[in-house]
Amino acid sequence: MIKGITIVRPAGTPEAYAKLASFFSALGFEAGRGWEEELSRGVSFLAPLGNLEFSHGIAPAPAEIMVEVTGLDTVQSVATDWMLRNWGEQEAKQQVSEVSETHWKARLFTVEPAPGHSIAFWEWDNPHKGKPVAVEGDLSAHGMRFAIVVSRWNAVITDRLLQGALDGLYRSGAARRDVQVIRVPGAWEIPLAARKAALSGQIDAVITLGVLLRGETAHYEAIYNEVSRGIGQSQQDTGIPHAFGVLTCETLEQALNRAGIKAGNKGFEAAIAVIEMVSLDRKMQTP
Repeated sequence: MIKGITIVRPAGTPEAYAKLASFFSALGFEAGRGWEEELSRGVSFLAPLGNLEFSHGIAPAPAEIMVEVTGLDTVQSVATDWMLRNWGEQEAKQQVSEVSETHWKARLFTVEPAPGHSIAFWEWDNPHKGKPVAVEGDLSAHGMRFAIVVSRWNAVITDRLLQGALDGLYRSGAARRDVQVIRVPGAWEIPLAARKAALSGQIDAVITLGVLLRGETAHYEAIYNEVSRGIGQSQQDTGIPHAFGVLTCETLEQALNRAGIKAGNKGFEAAIAVIEMVSLDRKMQTP
């Protein structure tokens, strides 16, 4: 019967409201529905897991909001960068604490993005606590560099894919200066541009975006096979993660649906997948 739980925290001023909305967006939280009415407004953020806890006989929680994360040091770096941009160096030093150990076998730090709103981010000392032992990538793009290779053919589709990919990168913490968009004539030219970008030594991952419609191309199968083979070969030869966002559809309507009309945006999905692969690649290189 229980579907979900929502905790509403009022922001004392419009400035605090804007700061909190900006802070949680920068950390990559999924945006909820929110509302905008004549007398009030609200912005909501979703998390994959929610807990409601009551305690007695222990020290009070270090902050009014507790957020469990993976990659605590990366989250602290993102929070510090946000504080520097929005409050300045002195406030960042005062309002972002150092990572410390807790008595409940976890690590945490606290941050106050708006006056009176304290947030604690924490992770278990043992990252596999309660989970099968596995190495997984995180979904923070902070400090990562990307190239997006996108075809101009069927721009009504590929432009939507590009916007979805950019949305996924920026919402996950990527900086605009670290995202390079490379436009090519059509899907056939994507593998070459992707390989050159991967070999440049200036990026961590490539996102490939394009569309092939069977109804428009008599040699559809041949082109698709070569494009997919070329992108896969580039990934294997360079060791740089490539996200495959080339749509293969029967009709224009199907392609539009997969570019954000009905079935989600495959550009966004490609961006999220490649962020995880870059994170996983870095973890696998660390002893």
